[in-house]
Formats: sequence, C-alpha cells, structure tokens
Amino acid sequence: MNSMSQLAVQDLSALDQTTLTPITPEVISRQATINIGTIGHVAHGKSTVVKAIAGVQTVRFQKELERNITIKLGYANAKIYRSEPSGVEAGAAPARPKYAGFGSSMADRFTDDNGVSWALQRHVSFVDCPGHDVLMATMLNGAAVMDAALLLVAGNEPCPQPQTSEHLAAVEIMRLQNIIILQNKVDLIKPDAAKAQREQVKQFVAGTIANEAPIIPIAAVLKYNIDVVCEYIVRNIPIPRRDFVSRPKLIIIRSFDVNKPGEEVENLHGGVAGGSILQGVLRIGDEIEVRPGICTKDKDGNVQCMSIFSRIVSLKAENNELQYAVPGGLIGVGTLMDPTLTRSDRLVGQVLGLKGSLPDIYTELEINFYLLRRLLGVKTSEDSKASKVQKLTKAEVLMINIGSTTTGAKVIAVKDDLAKILLTQPVCTQVKEKIALSRRIGKHWRLIGWGEIRRGVKINLT
Repeated sequence: MNSMSQLAVQDLSALDQTTLTPITPEVISRQATINIGTIGHVAHGKSTVVKAIAGVQTVRFQKELERNITIKLGYANAKIYRSEPSGVEAGAAPARPKYAGFGSSMADRFTDDNGVSWALQRHVSFVDCPGHDVLMATMLNGAAVMDAALLLVAGNEPCPQPQTSEHLAAVEIMRLQNIIILQNKVDLIKPDAAKAQREQVKQFVAGTIANEAPIIPIAAVLKYNIDVVCEYIVRNIPIPRRDFVSRPKLIIIRSFDVNKPGEEVENLHGGVAGGSILQGVLRIGDEIEVRPGICTKDKDGNVQCMSIFSRIVSLKAENNELQYAVPGGLIGVGTLMDPTLTRSDRLVGQVLGLKGSLPDIYTELEINFYLLRRLLGVKTSEDSKASKVQKLTKAEVLMINIGSTTTGAKVIAVKDDLAKILLTQPVCTQVKEKIALSRRIGKHWRLIGWGEIRRGVKINLT
C-alpha cells in the first residue's frame, strides 16, 4: 500500500479547544471520537464483527480465548474510509464510493494495492460487551460511554435470546438513540429462513428504542456486507455533540501496571489508567486528581477517602501517541502514580480529572427509581410470576452501576418511587447521574430497573 500522508500532527502550543470537533483532522487522525457498542447474546458474533471492521481481536485474555467469550470489556479502534473517484473517463458517471474499515494506525489518505485511493471519514471505537447475563454489570459500564450500538442477532437461532432482551433494555436505560441491528451468520441459513427471522426481529424491537433501526444481513466471518455496515456508520450515525471546553472528566474502565517483573528501579514506569473522557480535553503535563482515591475506615467504622494526585506524562489511543486527548474512544493515560495503585484494574470505577475540579464523593444516595415490569433474560416459558419484578424492600441488598462503578447498596428506606441507599464503597458522582439497579435472583444478578440521583451524603476528603 502506498501511504500518501502520515498521521496529522498535534501541536499543544497551537491548541484552541473552542474550535475542536469530533471530526477535526488532527483529532480523528490519532484518536477515535465516536464510541459504538457491540451488544447481544453470547456467541452471536460481536467480537467477530469488530475484527472484520477493525482487524483487531478484542478477546485478549487466556480465559476468554479458551471459552471463546468476552469477559472484560474489549476495545478496538477502527478508521472508516471512503474510496475516492479516480481515472473517471470523460462523460462517464463516477463510480459509487465504497466504504471500508482499517486499523487505527493507517495514514489518513492512502492508495491500496489495487490502485484505489481511500480518504479517512470517521475514527470509531468499538466497545465489545460480554453477552452473558452474569456479566451484565460489565456491559452497563460499557453502555455508560456509548454513542451508538450494533445489536447482533444470530440468523441461525430464534430471536430474541435471553441476553438480547437484557442488552436492549440496558441501552434503553442509557437512552441510546442510534442502533443498527446486524443479522449475523446468514451464510448458515436459507434465504426463506433469513426473511422469516427478519420478521421475528422486527416484532421483537417493535415499540422499543430500536423500533426504526435498520436490519442489515451480514456474515462477519466472511466479511459479507461489512462495507454496508461501514457506510451506514458514516452516513447515518450523527457526529456526537461533545463538550471540549468544560473541565475534563474521565471515567476509568481499566488500569494497569505496565512494568515487567524484576524491572530495575530507574526504569520503572508510573501507573496507567484507561478510560473514556466524558468532557473536556486532557493534555500531557496536566496536574490530575483521581477520586474517590484511597478509601479506608477509621476505628469507629467511618469511611475516609484520600484523593490520588499525579501528573500526565503520556497519552495513547491504541498505538497512537497523543499530545492531547478529547472525548471518545479509550484513552491510556500514563501517570507518575505508584503502579501498585493501578495494577489489576484497581482503579476501575474511579474518576480522573484536573486537580480540584472533580464531583463530590458519596456514601449514601437518595434516588428516584423505575422498575422493569418483568425480568429480562429469562425464557418466557418459565413461571411468569417468578419473572415479575418485585418491589424494593427495606434492608435488601442491590448491585448498582454508576458510570464505570459497580458496587453493592443496601436499601435504607423506600417510599413510592423514592429510595435511600447506603453504598458498600464510596462513589464519585453527581446529582442527576443515571444508575442501573440489579437484584440477586437465583445465582445471578439481574437487571431490575434504573434510577436518577437526587441528593446524597458526601464524604469530606482527608
């Protein structure tokens, strides 16, 4: 392939936040600015679709490879290109442009081996969510940062499967407007069966947020119709509105210690936090704070939190080095933090921002809540009474998701659609933030509803 130009240069000294957009060349050249979730039942082809578009395998952990499922949130960035007309003879109509996905480090313009010239249109990040109902909490953490979703439905199975319903409910809670339904594995079924299942899918999404969503038949393994998916992403998913000028806020979804065992002290690197920026712009050299930080209990059982302070020494989006990072995609933030604080995802659920600019930390919340009428993810043939969502009761324990935080919560008081809940661990959040509620039913945590924070009991930082 012949690269006609490399990645656009980022210049911190010339950065004007007020002029940035999610498709500014210096931004999309290096970083994804649109987050697209892949949701649906286990083994319906979510990771395969991402690989077909981005050329990246999102299943990276040994346990996941052995079981062929995604357990942790997988991320993969892809650049989507449109072909440019070339060599059109006089008087001939230009050929219809083609669309294709390539890896995140490709040049913004290049010519492929067949002589086709490609120009960058979008840089997207796929949040590959696990499909097992046990892993719903992980999925909701991903939904917290999604702009659109690809809902995978396997053509060779009846629709809906249990987690198809549950994932669709989760994205409804997150008020996700842009959904594309992909009818996968059509290479395994006859045309009549594909048409019949398409009708099943239409009935399933009728009256939901995905009512008007297009249904695209694909065979992800063969890359059949993947070009149509790329075209739809460019043409029909609107450029998200981003806040580039507010104080930056990043929710941490992964955290790492990048040092090898036995590394010499002088060669040690600080801890790395991976997450998605919700607002604002982070720059190399920024003084940052992480909340709730380090939480302990005093001898009386009172929770105390101490923020972690550090400085940004590097910013990365997959393999691309950044001078500054904007909302969208997964950003790796290299810091001067002690790597023991970041290893093995220890900072997941925390919030990172500029020193002194982050929201408060709460131990108790008062919420408006809304319960689902019936449980999702259970087959309809099961006892309909058992699948009805029971009311919240005082002293029961729930699991809640706020942003990328998953924590336990005890119901202290409940009246009509208001509840007071005591959190197992402190959470950095703010009023009007959405939360998801799950209850332990049998051996699993099941999504039962959602809520909105009205007020709460704050912790004073030590």
